[in-house]
Parts: sequence; structure tokens; C-alpha cells
Amino acid sequence: MSGTGQQTKWQTPPGWRLVLLDWWAARRNALLGSRRFQLWAGRFPLTRPIARRQAGDLFDLCAGFVYSQVLFAVVQLRLCELVSDGPQQLSSLARHAALPEDRMARLLDAAVSLRLLERRGEARYGLGPLGAVLVQNQGIKAMVRHHALFYRDLNDPLSLLRGDVRQTGLTRYWPYADSMAAHDLDSAQVGAYSELMAVSQNLIAAEVLNAYSLARHRCLLDVGGGTGAFLSAVAGRWPHLRLMLFDLPAVIGQAGPHLPSGEPGQRLQVFGGDFFVDPLPPGADIVSLIRVLHDHNDDDALRLLRAICSSLPDGGTLLLAEPMAGHRESDRVANAYFGFYLMAMGKGRARSPVQIGSLLRRAGFSGHRLLANPMPLQTRIIVASK
Repeated sequence: MSGTGQQTKWQTPPGWRLVLLDWWAARRNALLGSRRFQLWAGRFPLTRPIARRQAGDLFDLCAGFVYSQVLFAVVQLRLCELVSDGPQQLSSLARHAALPEDRMARLLDAAVSLRLLERRGEARYGLGPLGAVLVQNQGIKAMVRHHALFYRDLNDPLSLLRGDVRQTGLTRYWPYADSMAAHDLDSAQVGAYSELMAVSQNLIAAEVLNAYSLARHRCLLDVGGGTGAFLSAVAGRWPHLRLMLFDLPAVIGQAGPHLPSGEPGQRLQVFGGDFFVDPLPPGADIVSLIRVLHDHNDDDALRLLRAICSSLPDGGTLLLAEPMAGHRESDRVANAYFGFYLMAMGKGRARSPVQIGSLLRRAGFSGHRLLANPMPLQTRIIVASK
């Protein structure tokens, strides 16, 4: 299926359908906004579950920041790890956190309401279903800690939208986003974000490699591949592949611990450079672009895709994966989360498969298709051919 095939579901309806849609939406919104209807829907057995769910959804929007701060406190105190081997008493957890027991109980009960923990008897707490997922996922925990920086940038979202903020915390955290001399960045400037990307790459890598087989390819170039976490996953899955890694020199300098053991100089080559300035190394029949394109505005994204297309032989392949808009499951991640995250970072945006497809055609790719994958919430995958 080509990228253009996705337009049917998301395109703007023709005139008469748009009028009908607007009429229906106005009637629906007037009804839902009516206090009299809300009271009736809350009492009527068939509509009561819907009314309760909508009320809960609206409250979650209001309280979302508080939920995220509870999560941050739980992660910072390593509470899920502490109870992962068995329930703990409130008194023991309070001593660990250096908090008064009444304040600790407040945090623990909040974590119970968010399903991070469970109450196991009087003043005793164990791991909850979401906590069981969290405790094993280093990437999510790293992102939660990192979000403290993002929240400060969102303290005044209207100032951010108006462009009144000259430099944000995220701009400093991702220095290449506001740097005209990426070659000049040093290891201290790129260390934090390189580590964050490496830790959070595992789930994305598994999603991509389960969706697309590399069996027919001979050499993969990972562009903007950071310290090599994705290539490490590829190496374990497809031992026949030659591998190449390309990223900024300062980033490449920290790649050692994340690369497959014994690889450099054998089946793996490492190249330092700026893909907006330096030519990409030739020789690969497939290029991977994992969580890179959405970091850049359209003009730079097109420049990058053209550079990749030029580096590939006829019939070569681009494997592109990142959060994308245009899907019911992923729109909140793409449009709300990444929409504001990338704005605070200083550039980039989440795109739909249709928008990415348009860039791919302009860059010289002859065709592309959107792959099905089980977790579109965190990433979607496009394969393009030269």
C-alpha cells in the first residue's frame, strides 16, 4: 500500500459532507454541553457508563500534570523497585524516602490510584499492574526523569507558543537543535541526550525489526544512529548484515559501550559527520532513520531525505520509524506530546504518513508503504524504495 492510500481516511470531506459534518457536530456539542442532558445521561442506565467515562476523561485532562508529578516522585524514589520483590510496610518506605509517614502515605495512595502500586493490607504496599511494566522499562523511567526539564518549559505555554521564550531548557538539552556548528559540539554537550536516546531505543528497535525483515539486505547504514543502540539490536537479529553508523563526531565518540562487542573494524564501520554538511558513506543497500526526521522542520527534513536517496543505489531502501500523526491511537502522542516537546526543543514536528510520503516523493523515492505494527502509539514504520 502506498502512502497516498492513507489519504482516504483522513482527507477533508467534499463540500456537502463538510456542511453535514458541521451541522452534526454543532448538534452533538450543544447536547453534550447541556447541563440538563448531562444530569439525564448520568441517571439513564444505557448512557450512564458513557457519561461517567466522559466525566473521567475530562477530569484526567485537568489533573494530568498532577498524575505525572506523582509518577515522577515514584520513579525518583524507586518505589516500584523497592516493592518488586514483595510488599513493604508504610514505615519502611517512609524511612527510605526520608518523609513523614503521613506524607508518604499520601504519595503511596496516589500511586495506588494510578495503578502503579497496590494496597496489600493495612499500611502495606506492593507492585501494581502499571508499576510492574514500569519497573522493567528503563526507557520509560529515563523519560520520566527527563520530563522535569520539559515541564519547566511548559510553565507558560502561551509564551512558548508566541515565541517569547528565547532559550528553553530543551534547547540547551538538545544543543544541535539550536546550533549552526554541530561539528563543534563536545562530548559534555551531547552526553545526556545520547544516553537518553540509547536507553529508550530498545522498545522502538524491537517494534521495527518485528515489522520489517532485513534478510534480503547486505549492508545497513543507520543515519543519526546515536551511540549505536539500534544497530546493536540489528546485529543480534541479523548476523549476516554489514553495519554502518553515522552521527555527529561527539556522539560517535561515546558509542563504544552501546555497540556490539567485537564489532568495530569487522562488520561495523563508524562515521562521524553532520548529515547536512558531510556526504553519507556509500555502500549500504538500506538506510535506517529511527526517530530522526521529526526533529527537523520540513526544509531540513527534505534535505536529509535527498541526501539519503543520493547515497542509496537504484532499488535501495529507506526504513523510517518515528511517532506519527494521523492515527487514532497515536494522535495524542504525536500532536499533543511531540507537538509541544519539539516546539520547546526549537524545531521539528510530528507528521502523518501522508505528509512523510510527500517529502519522500520530493526527495526522489519512487514508492513507499506504511507497515502494520502492534504498537503505533510509540512508533509507526514506513519503507521507501529508490
